[in-house]
Amino acid sequence: MSSKQKKEMRKIAAALIIFLLILGAEKTRMIPVLADNRWVNLIFYLIPWFICGRDVLRKAVLGIRNRQMFDESFLMTVASAGAFITAEHEEAAAVMIFYQIGEWFQSYAVGRSRQSITELMDIAPEYANRETEDGGIETVDPDDVEPGEILVIRPGEKIPVDSEVVSGESMINTAALTGESVPRSARPGDQVISGCINGEGLLRVRALKGYDDSTVARILEMVETASEKKSRTENFITRFARYYTPAVVFGALALAVIPSLIAGNPLAWIYRACTFLVISCPCALVISVPLAFFGGIGAASRNGILVKGSNYLELLAKPGTVITDKTGTLTKGTFRVSGLYPAQGVTEEELLLSACAAEGGSTHPIAVSLFQARGERFPESEAAHFISSENAAGRGLVTLLADGRRIAAGSAALMEELGIPAEAVDAVTRAAAGRGGADAATVCFAAELAGGGEREEADLKKPAGSAQPYRLLGMIAIRDEVKEEAKTAVEELKAAGASRVVMLTGDRKSVGDAVGAELGLTEVHAGLLPQDKMEKVEEYAGRPGTGTLVYIGDGINDAPVLARADVGIAMGSMGSDAAIEAADVVIMDDNLRRIPAVMRIAGRTVSIAKQNIVFALAVKLLILILGALGFADMWAAVFADVGVAVLCILNSMRLLLIRRSGV
Repeated sequence: MSSKQKKEMRKIAAALIIFLLILGAEKTRMIPVLADNRWVNLIFYLIPWFICGRDVLRKAVLGIRNRQMFDESFLMTVASAGAFITAEHEEAAAVMIFYQIGEWFQSYAVGRSRQSITELMDIAPEYANRETEDGGIETVDPDDVEPGEILVIRPGEKIPVDSEVVSGESMINTAALTGESVPRSARPGDQVISGCINGEGLLRVRALKGYDDSTVARILEMVETASEKKSRTENFITRFARYYTPAVVFGALALAVIPSLIAGNPLAWIYRACTFLVISCPCALVISVPLAFFGGIGAASRNGILVKGSNYLELLAKPGTVITDKTGTLTKGTFRVSGLYPAQGVTEEELLLSACAAEGGSTHPIAVSLFQARGERFPESEAAHFISSENAAGRGLVTLLADGRRIAAGSAALMEELGIPAEAVDAVTRAAAGRGGADAATVCFAAELAGGGEREEADLKKPAGSAQPYRLLGMIAIRDEVKEEAKTAVEELKAAGASRVVMLTGDRKSVGDAVGAELGLTEVHAGLLPQDKMEKVEEYAGRPGTGTLVYIGDGINDAPVLARADVGIAMGSMGSDAAIEAADVVIMDDNLRRIPAVMRIAGRTVSIAKQNIVFALAVKLLILILGALGFADMWAAVFADVGVAVLCILNSMRLLLIRRSGV
C-alpha cells in the first residue's frame, strides 16, 4: 500500500468515525439541538462531508471550468448538494464518504494489479561495469555501452545489456523476465539477456547489443505501451460512459422538474433526482472492466508472458486456428548431424568439408550444426575459404570458393534448380535409406558445380559451359529435437478451445509428417518458402469459422506472418528481434505451455469483465426504476453506486490470485 493510499485511508476513517458519532448523537438525542435544529444539524454533517469531499468538489469545479463536467465527481457533488437542500443531511454525508471508500478500493485494486507489471521496471539496470584498455573497470550508464565492449558482472548485479559470456561461470536468475524460478547456468560461450541477476560467480561478458536494442529495453517499452491498446469491451465501456453520463444528468434534471410542475412537491422530486444521480454513476463499469484486463495482463506477466495490449488478451480468450512454425518453436532449434551419406567415390570428410565451405558465411542453425560436426569428426581439417555466396531463400546456398570451385549446399529443390537430375538426387536418397535412412531428418545435399573463377554473385548458379556441369557429393542428415513440452502444449491448446493446430515448415514432407504425428497436430504443410507461409495464413484467414487466427513463430521470416495474424506470438528467448517486434504476445522463456496458459488467463479475464458488466447494469437498472418511482432512497443509491463498484472491483481482483504456474 502506497503512502498516498494510507493517507487517504486515514482521512476516510476519520470522516467515517465523525459521521457515525454525529449520527449516533442525533438518533439517540444525546445532543438534542443536533436533532431539533436544522442548521446545527447541517453544520455538523458538513464536517465529515468536507473531510472526504473537498477533493471531489475541487475536481468537479475543474471539470466545469474545463467544460468536461460530466464525470463521477460532478455527479457526486450535485447529488450530495441536492440531499443537503432537501434536508437529508446524513444521507448527503454518507454519499460522499461511501463514494470515497469505493474510490479507495479502486485505487488499491489498481495498485495491486499494477504491482506485477511495474515490478518489471525494477529489472532495468542502473549501471554497467566496463573494462578499460588498461585493465581497469569504470562504472558507466547502460546507454553508454557499445556492442563488443567487455563488461564485468559481479555477484548480485543485473546484466545491463544482452551479452555473451567470455569467462567465468555462474547461475543466472531469470525469474523477473521469464517467470521461471529455477536459475540457469552461464558458462563461456553462453548468451545472457539483460535484466537478469547474476548469482555468486563473477562473469566477464562481451556486449552483443546496445541498451536500446537489448531485451530489457524492449520489455519495458512493451509494458509502457500495453495499456494503449484497449480491448473492444473497454472501448465499448468508454464510449458508453461518454454518452451515458450526460444522459443520466439530463434525465435526473427532467425527473426533478417535470413531475414537480405537474404534481407539485418539488423537494421530494429533487430528492428522487439526486438518488437517481447517485445510482446512475458509471464508476463500477468504467473502473472494473479495465481493471479486469489490467489484472489479466499482470497475471500473464507473472508467468513470463508479455501481452502488448488488452485487445490481444480478449482475442486469445476465443482461439480458433493456431498455426505454428516448426524450427525453434515446436523443436529446440538446435540441429545435430545424425548421418553422412556420401555419393560413390566421395569420402565422408570431403562431403562434410564441402558442405561447410558452402555454408561458410551463414549463421543458420543448419550451418552451425555442420560446423560443429566438422569439429567433432574431423578436427584437424579446415573447409576452404569462400569468396562470395548467393542465398536461395528457403533452399540453400551456392558459394564461390577461393580455390575456384563452386559448391552448392541445400535442399533437393535447389539441386533441381541447378540442373542436377532428380534421378541422381533420388539415388543418393535411396542409398541413405539403405544405410539406416533419414526419413524424419532434415537433409542437406552438397554438390560441386562446373565452372568457377571470378564470377559475379548474381551468376553463381549458372554453369560455366563444362561437359560435366555437376558432381553430386552426397547427402547429410540433420535432426532437430522436438521440445519436451510440445506434445502437452498441443493437447492443452486444443483443450483451451483451438479448433485446429497447424504446423507450417520449410522442411521436407517426411520430416513435417513425422513431427505432426508425434505431437498430434491437426494439419501439417511442409516444403514451404517464407512467402508460401504467408499464403497459407491468408488462406486460413479467409476460411469461414476460423475464429481468432493465432500464429506462433520465432524467426526473421516469421515476422510478416506474425504481423498478419489476429494474434502473433513470438518466442522471446530464442526469437529474432524482428519476430519479437512484430508479435503481439511474447513468451519470455520459449516454453510452449505458456501459450495455453495465457489463453486460460484471457478466458478468465473476459469472463470476469462480462460478469462485472451484467451485474452492474442489472443492479443499477433495477434500483434506477425503484428510485424514480420513489421506492429506493439514498441508502439504496449508495449501494447501487459504491456497493456495486466495490463488488465489481473485488471480482476483478480475483485475477491477482493467478500465480506463477509451474509450466
